Amino acid sequence: MSDHHPVYELRQYKIVKGERERFMRLFDAVFVESQEAVGMRLYGQFADLDDPDRFVWIRGFDDMASRERALGAFYFGPVWQAHRDEANPMLVDNDNVLLLRSPEEAPRPARLDGAREAGDFRRVAPPGLVVVQLCYLWKDPADPEDDVARFFERELAPVIEAAGLPVIGSFVPERSPNTFPRLPVREGEKVFVWMTRAADADDWALRWSACRNTPAWRALEPRWRDAQERPPQILRLRPGVAPGPR
Repeated sequence: MSDHHPVYELRQYKIVKGERERFMRLFDAVFVESQEAVGMRLYGQFADLDDPDRFVWIRGFDDMASRERALGAFYFGPVWQAHRDEANPMLVDNDNVLLLRSPEEAPRPARLDGAREAGDFRRVAPPGLVVVQLCYLWKDPADPEDDVARFFERELAPVIEAAGLPVIGSFVPERSPNTFPRLPVREGEKVFVWMTRAADADDWALRWSACRNTPAWRALEPRWRDAQERPPQILRLRPGVAPGPR
């Protein structure tokens, strides 16, 4: 793959107990437009429905060189310097970060590439639910992540979408060295990540259960399960920021 391709960060933060909504309001007020102004794309910030102290957000870059420049401009720039002493005390752990790219030979790119026109989580469709599944794969070099991605895109994604769950993104690890070590990432992980959306948690549960009970899914599931070292991490995410206190 060329060095010039979009890269993404999937960032999971552990927030001080009881401070998540305050952190999200600060993030939305001062850290969204200021990051985009230096060349990043913010695709969404989310509250985890299953962990009241988890904040998840996704940002993207044109390529690794753009990432290095943009991160330097932001973290050494005036907005972060002015607000870091307010943000940092609310963070317990902000090193749970996966650096990702679109699958190399998938039939379609991650739809996040067109999020500004078709599904920007933060601005276009803040209500609803986004579900991210992080699938941890066996570390067999004979079974690269792109092969798993092809199987998912060609075989599983049509079944998922037939159940009414659009696949809005799929990703494998970006293996380039982290050129901004000031921000650690989880290196050496063998994962496949995919995302869908639903109207709400009940809608997702109903459609996901229906999908997994179809003959098509049951026929494919053994191969899908065998590719994974352990059950996936499933993040049920509420987009956007909850209203502040009155």
